[in-house]
This record gives sequence, C-alpha cells and structure tokens, in this order.
Amino acid sequence: MLKIVVAGTTALFLTASSIANAQTSQTSSATPERLNAADRNTLTDMRIDLVKAALQLTPDQEKYWPAVESAIRAKAEDRKARLAKIGETVGKRADESRVEVLRNRDPITFLQRRSEALAQRSADLDKLAEAWQPLYKTFGPEQRQRMAAIAILVLHDMSDAVDRRRAQSEDED
Repeated sequence: MLKIVVAGTTALFLTASSIANAQTSQTSSATPERLNAADRNTLTDMRIDLVKAALQLTPDQEKYWPAVESAIRAKAEDRKARLAKIGETVGKRADESRVEVLRNRDPITFLQRRSEALAQRSADLDKLAEAWQPLYKTFGPEQRQRMAAIAILVLHDMSDAVDRRRAQSEDED
C-alpha cells in the first residue's frame, strides 16, 4: 500500500511541476509566469485529496479532517497573498536594472517585510500543526508511515523548487 501512496504522491508532484514548467517555458526566462488562480486552486485540491486518500481515514478519524483541510487551504491562501505582494513590489521596480534596485533598496523596510512574511508563515504552520495534532494522535502505525512518506516527498519537492529558482536566477545573471 505504501508503494501505491508514494507512486500517487510522486505523480501528483510531477504533474504540478509539469504545469509550472509548461507555464514558465511559455515566457522568457527573465519574467517567469506564475500559475494562475484556477491552476493553484486545482493543485491545492489535488494535493488535499491525495493526502486524504493516502491516509485512508476511518469514519472516526473523518471528524478531524475538516480542520486539517481548512488549515491547509488557509496556508495556501496566505502564500498566494504573500506572492501577490512580492509581485507588486517587483512590478514597481520592473523598469529599474538590478543594480538600481539594489542601490535603491531600503534595508530596514526589506527586513520589516521579511519579518512580517516569516511571522505569517510561522502562524500558518502553528495552525496547521494544531489542526493535524488531534487527527495524528488517532493514526495507526501504517497511517503514520504513510504521512511520513508524504512529508518526505513534499520536502523533496520544495527543495527541488528552491534549486530550480536558484538555477534560474543564476541563468539571468
């Protein structure tokens, strides 16, 4: 069963990566296009459905799921808002060169914005952990193993995304 869960999760993340790569390849490397709102919502729905299916919740466990799903969706919405805010900031400086952007950057404002973003991410993770805790306590050994496998795949996917962004920014330099 674990192999099926891992294969399904891998397929989902490969699909998500393909969607993102297809959209970024349609534009120049200097201005990669982000997923649109509908694609992001579809991707979030797919991830939530996959996690729920992989965990094979019992009827007694189902009562804990709405809080988990709500926390996952809230985290996704807050991330979307943070990205939109970054997009606005970048858009305001689109006509400036990288050197000008760095020269004109206000380091205090940058630190404050970064602090706010990290505080929001921290709050979202706290809410997510609080939502998962009651459900996780009811998990049997197989469910815990499946959740660990999903978490590893998510972390691996996030690491790959960071590596792709770094490589892309190096290509732009």
